[in-house]
Amino acid sequence: MQAKLSAQTIRALRPGDKPYEVVDTEVKGFLLRVQPSGVMTYYFSYRNGEGRRRRFRIGNSASLSPAQARDQAILLAARVISGEDLQTEKKQKRRAAELTKSRKLEGFLIHNYEPWATSHRKSGVATVERIRRNFPHLLNRPLIDINLWVVEKWRSEQLKAGKARTTVNRDITALKACLAKAVEWEVLEDNPLQKLRPLRVDNLSRVRYLSAAEETAVRNALLERDERIRKDRTSGNEWRRARHKAVLPDLSQQVYADHLHPMVLLTLNTGLRRGEAFQLKWCDVDLQRRELAVHGYSAKSEKTRYLPLNDEALCTLRQWKQVGYSDEWVFPNRNGGKLTCIKSSWKAVLANAAIADFRWHDLRHHFASRLVMKGVDLNTVRELLGHSDLSMTLRYAHLSPEHKANAVAKLCDSEEHDNAPSVKAVAGH
Repeated sequence: MQAKLSAQTIRALRPGDKPYEVVDTEVKGFLLRVQPSGVMTYYFSYRNGEGRRRRFRIGNSASLSPAQARDQAILLAARVISGEDLQTEKKQKRRAAELTKSRKLEGFLIHNYEPWATSHRKSGVATVERIRRNFPHLLNRPLIDINLWVVEKWRSEQLKAGKARTTVNRDITALKACLAKAVEWEVLEDNPLQKLRPLRVDNLSRVRYLSAAEETAVRNALLERDERIRKDRTSGNEWRRARHKAVLPDLSQQVYADHLHPMVLLTLNTGLRRGEAFQLKWCDVDLQRRELAVHGYSAKSEKTRYLPLNDEALCTLRQWKQVGYSDEWVFPNRNGGKLTCIKSSWKAVLANAAIADFRWHDLRHHFASRLVMKGVDLNTVRELLGHSDLSMTLRYAHLSPEHKANAVAKLCDSEEHDNAPSVKAVAGH
């Protein structure tokens, strides 16, 4: 049967004892199949590249109007003309969907997310390792089975075990980002953790900085460490000479015995992150202009910023450069390559200075805190620290009590208080 498929035509159709079809007279291959049950379905009929007749299901007449179905048939006809086999593509999508249901987190990490993360994100390796370390029970689970309840349960268990809220948030953020990529790459239909809100934390609570006495203790500990290294080097070289062995470079005339002391002094005066100091090269330092550049590839914000060098920072870099350990890296390792760890040496300095509860990152807090306490405005501090907005810099606002005191004092400067009774008069009354 042939007819123009329209709303009026479809309303007039009645189901028969057997299925039958109505072929549209306007678009070749567009047809409607009527089942004995009364269900009517639009199809597009075509021949593939091998000349075989194929059919592609467009949809049910209850959800699509004839005009909508005809428009889809026209689009399908264009795809066939371009050489596509609609059924083959449909089968491939079906197989992909079936694969998605069985795709496990570990497999997705290995074949999809890890290669992308390690090449596109500075912290890609750490992110993938965080997922594997914290969610081992999910690695052999299909992605489609990772749901909100499973992660909520894990989060509650971690909190009961004493893990910090900020750490739990970071762990879940890593997993959520992974699943978001699965959605973007059409491995998942939606992110099951999209609606999971992070735990509330007081981001402004910890601002650990050194007191004047503590800073002096750290500086003295660094000087003592340099002197101890020089003595050990002198003693070691005497031992080598006595045995006719090659001696190591003499350190007795060097201001700094190794990288740690100048690295601490530079951080105290610039607020560099540890990773930024590790990545710093001499080509990034302009001693004439008293400035150093922190490039986007080493900055947390991925944006380049320029930091001025005060007298101590400038003097430190000039003296350290004369040592000449490396022409490339400002703070190289023993072999002249990029430094990657200072944990043990820094821990020893803190122990010698009797400083507790102080991390390397707190040197950055110390830098910012000193600026605020000396009256530097928060926006300038934000620019020096490389924060993208003021939300992180606001943690230092309480260190400027004079600024707040001056603000509330202005309430007493208004003329409306000129005729108000004095405090003494009120008290006397």
